[in-house]
Amino acid sequence: MKKIALLLIIILFASCSDEKKSVNIAHEVTEPEIIYKYGFVFNDYNVIQDTIKKNENFSEILGKYNVSYPKILNIVNKIKDTFDARRIRSGIPYTILAKKDSTAQAQVLIYKHSLVRYTVIDFKDSTIVAYNAKIPIKTVEKTASGIITNNLSETMNELGLNSYLTSKMADDIYAWTIDFSRLQKYDKFKIIYEQLYINDTIPVGIGNVKASYFEHGGKPFYAFKFLADSTIGISDYFDDKAANLRRQFLKMPVQFSRISSRYNLKRRIAYYGNKIRPHKGTDFAAPIGTPIMSTANGTVTESRYKGANGNYVKIRHNSTYSTQYLHMSKRAVKVGQVVKQGDVIGFIGMTGNTAGPHVCYRFWKNGVQVDPLKQKLPAAKPMNEDIKPTFFKFTLPLKKELDAIKYPNINNEIGSSKEELNS
Repeated sequence: MKKIALLLIIILFASCSDEKKSVNIAHEVTEPEIIYKYGFVFNDYNVIQDTIKKNENFSEILGKYNVSYPKILNIVNKIKDTFDARRIRSGIPYTILAKKDSTAQAQVLIYKHSLVRYTVIDFKDSTIVAYNAKIPIKTVEKTASGIITNNLSETMNELGLNSYLTSKMADDIYAWTIDFSRLQKYDKFKIIYEQLYINDTIPVGIGNVKASYFEHGGKPFYAFKFLADSTIGISDYFDDKAANLRRQFLKMPVQFSRISSRYNLKRRIAYYGNKIRPHKGTDFAAPIGTPIMSTANGTVTESRYKGANGNYVKIRHNSTYSTQYLHMSKRAVKVGQVVKQGDVIGFIGMTGNTAGPHVCYRFWKNGVQVDPLKQKLPAAKPMNEDIKPTFFKFTLPLKKELDAIKYPNINNEIGSSKEELNS
């Protein structure tokens, strides 16, 4: 009997212990995760993610979320200096923060211009507020290298690199140093650049290209971004001898184009009975719609359609030089507008007298049309001698970093070993 009683006591104690455990477990409460985005605690709202539909307007969007029409008009008027509600675009995502009650009325609209930029329109109180902001961006330094087997663009694509790096090297850094329409097989490059991220993982573009190296025809070309003149506040690219790589004019107004017809004062055309018809321009062939760039800083003096020229733009760069761009499908600038080197001024077309899509690039020096490819055009302002010691100190670690970057292995068809390519 004593043994039976003892056994009952043990069972009773164990069951009480289990009850206590179950009671403790029942009372454990997990705190909800606080979600804080765009300056708001999302937990306090009913959060709705949506995208602007085709032909949908601002009034319709807020109306869907129970905002009265008089209040919508008030919002539009109050925020017009910050946000033009008439210019919202279809396909743009937005977030609505609505009340967590039976009205489900919108309190805040967040319009997302891009992955980084957004506008907050806060109308939950009588005071209506709108402001523009950016998601914090993390900058990570990266390096890349490649060996040209066809052209720079294809090589960059094969390596999975951003196309911005292609245009940066061809149109900015080496625009006057290297003719990218005549690259040689097994030319090679190295580059140090900044990759931009949001939330540490989502790439949102390229920052500065800090330094690069291009080997063209066996010759090395270094480039380092450096602020040589603090009064201007604009950085330029300089080589390893501190020479400015930029020239006053770009070599060509179209990226990765080919010359289809050169400047020729003795050109004969069969269509006109084989008579001499001087060609005072240089034709750059490219697909219709390809952007056409201003080859130098200047002011637009003409932008119109005229006879054989078709749509064209003319730019005065200074008292000595002017340029003209013919046969555009569309012009992108107006008379009097100031343009910078590399700005898009129009697009390749076939307007006027032309047999195929191209831009006829004309170049004036002291009022006379000349061949731009034969002009000894001035370079940009050279670096002051007293700045050079600072420049060399700044670029020394970048040069060492460039020299240490290895090239990717490829099958070499010209007899050199992979080790030679990677040296």
